[in-house]
Amino acid sequence: MEQRSQQSWWARAAALGRQVETIVLVGLLSALILFASAQIILRNLFSIGVTWGDGFIRLSVLWLAVLGALAASREGKHISISAVTRWLPPRLQLAAGLIADVFAAVVAGCFAWYAGVFVRDSHEFGDTLLNNLPAWLFQSILPIAFALICYRYLMRGIQRLKAP
Repeated sequence: MEQRSQQSWWARAAALGRQVETIVLVGLLSALILFASAQIILRNLFSIGVTWGDGFIRLSVLWLAVLGALAASREGKHISISAVTRWLPPRLQLAAGLIADVFAAVVAGCFAWYAGVFVRDSHEFGDTLLNNLPAWLFQSILPIAFALICYRYLMRGIQRLKAP
């Protein structure tokens, strides 16, 4: 019974995480579209603009790209080449999927590590963005997202091993 409640707790936490992820993606994309449109209108019609607007748009695109990759890893809709593996016997398909999951987890883990080093260095150097806000706050999405992608691929690989 305890294992069942623990699994349901993990399932609820995972569902909540997916909802938060989706809400952030939709909100950020909506904000980006509205802000970029406002910036274009302000520049073309009134010859003015928000001074930090271009930096905000660049950061928003970065966040959207990273959160989009995170969402793709969540749904298993990441880029994959399955042209050869679909003709393999089931056991070899399992092995190929496991190798791909472990490889993806290692690559994402390396990205997370080096992104963390980048953010730490940015903090130490006192880098700023958007009118002197600490750059590391905005850059912190990189190690967090890549660590979550690493985790997801590791969990997917474990699920493959547990599958009958």
